[in-house]
Parts: sequence; C-alpha cells; structure tokens
Amino acid sequence: MTATVLRRAVQVRRLSRSFGERIILDDVSLDIAQGEVVAMLGRSGAGKSTFLRAVGGFDREAEGVIRVPDHRAVVFQTPRLLPWQRVLANVTFGMKSADRKERGRRALAEVGLTERADAWPGTLSGGEAQRVALARALVREPELLLLDEPFGALDALTRLKMHGLLIELLRVHHPATLIVTHDVDEAIALSDRVVVLDEGHIALDARVGIARPRHREAPEFAALRRRLLGLLGVQESELEI
Repeated sequence: MTATVLRRAVQVRRLSRSFGERIILDDVSLDIAQGEVVAMLGRSGAGKSTFLRAVGGFDREAEGVIRVPDHRAVVFQTPRLLPWQRVLANVTFGMKSADRKERGRRALAEVGLTERADAWPGTLSGGEAQRVALARALVREPELLLLDEPFGALDALTRLKMHGLLIELLRVHHPATLIVTHDVDEAIALSDRVVVLDEGHIALDARVGIARPRHREAPEFAALRRRLLGLLGVQESELEI
C-alpha cells in the first residue's frame, strides 16, 4: 500500500483488500473534505471496518493509494480505557506537551465530564466511558477523526444523547470525519454524506442535504431511510413489530 500525507483532506484511490481468496474491498475510491462528515453503511462483512483500518494506517497489506492528514485519531466501539489510569491520565495518555493536563481538562469539559477527571474508568457508565474516548481523540486536535461503531454498545437513550454531543464537537473541531455504523438513522442524523458498501464496491455515495436539526419523522429523513434500507436489503415493514 502506498500512503502519502495530505494536509487538508482524505483521498482514497483504488483501495483493495483480500483475505485469502475472499475479496473484501475491490478498487474503492473515496474523498472526504476537511470538516465533512461521511457515514459508511453496509451489511455485516461488507468491508466497512476494513476500509476504516486501512485509512487509519492499521492495515499495511491493503493495496491502493491513501492520502490522509498528518493528525488523526480513532474512536472504537469499546472505549479501550486503561483501567490503571484515572480519567484525565487516559485522556492525555501519550501526550508530551507541558500543557497536556490543561488541554485534557478542557477536553473533558467539552464532553461534560469535568468532575470525573480523577475517577477510575471502572466507576464510569458506558456513556461516560465513551465520552472519555471522544475527549482522548479530540484533545489531539485531529484533522481526521475515524469512528468505528462508536455508539453500538450504548443503550438507545444514551446513544441519542451522544449523537447530539458528537454533532456539537464536530462543529467546534471541524475534522474530516468517517463514521462506520450499522444504524441507518444514526448515519442520516450525523453525516453530510452517506456511503453504502456492497460486495466490495460503493453502491451509493449520497449527500444527505437535510437541514439541522434533523427530525426522524420528517418526510425527507424517512425517504432517505427507505432508500438506504432498500440498498441494505431491508424493507421498513420488516422492522415493524
């Protein structure tokens, strides 16, 4: 894989990845502008996380050309906090700057956890732990933020609150952002563009084009949901109980 550093945007050209004889990604190309939020949907095994790992520089066997910003950060489905470090130390882990604690406290304030700076990770709720993970990513002021199912392990109410928090954080920090998710409503709520992966190819790359705040009951939201569910092989009637 050829990787080149780019200051202002993400460019992926002809990205391919196979595992044995199984082709997961087949000549996939994608651009993400600085400040743009792209959500990637796809059925299980479609290659979403494989794509994210390649863009993040974690998969050296992927083939293609990837140009990414200098500074990037990743938030995974699980917070991956160090249990032997307090919250503030987790946020600033690996940072060498003299003002790292001050920056860490500012990041915690942004996610509403100022009073939890000295707490142990084991005392946090799931939502609090994932907010710490967001603070840890954003304290480094990344130009590219990668989120791999970041809210998949949270309950429905906490997840909705996290959506609002993430939208505000992205507005303030303005990184190029790629969100991998299985949740169609989440993809529409959070992103500027939605990409659907299917059988190793991009089946759809569509701009959301819905003004904020976005209401799930709005006709344009519902229409895009139906379109995306159809591409994923799901009819809305199948979701009814």
